[in-house]
Amino acid sequence: MPSCKVSPPWEFLLSASRNSLQSYELSRLSHASNLRKEIAALVDQWVEENSSAMLARWLMEHREREVTMAEMPEAAQQAAHASATASDNFLSDFVAGRTNYNGRT
Repeated sequence: MPSCKVSPPWEFLLSASRNSLQSYELSRLSHASNLRKEIAALVDQWVEENSSAMLARWLMEHREREVTMAEMPEAAQQAAHASATASDNFLSDFVAGRTNYNGRT
């Protein structure tokens, strides 16, 4: 992303009429508003991308935990299951291969 230092056109500003200054002010405010909209769109995209990455991380860890649990003796599985938290049950009924993704691309 290019870094652009903008210095005000001092000669113009110091010699401009009131109408010219008002026009300049409105053009700068319009540009600032457009930048704000671009930033908001980028932040939304950033949040969505991070959420997708976090979901993938959670799925990897959940699958690893399932493999580890499958390799444990039955008594250890019951003890681990008894200490599970509510967040461990998140998407526990999820069927791999079936998705209802309605997100933006």
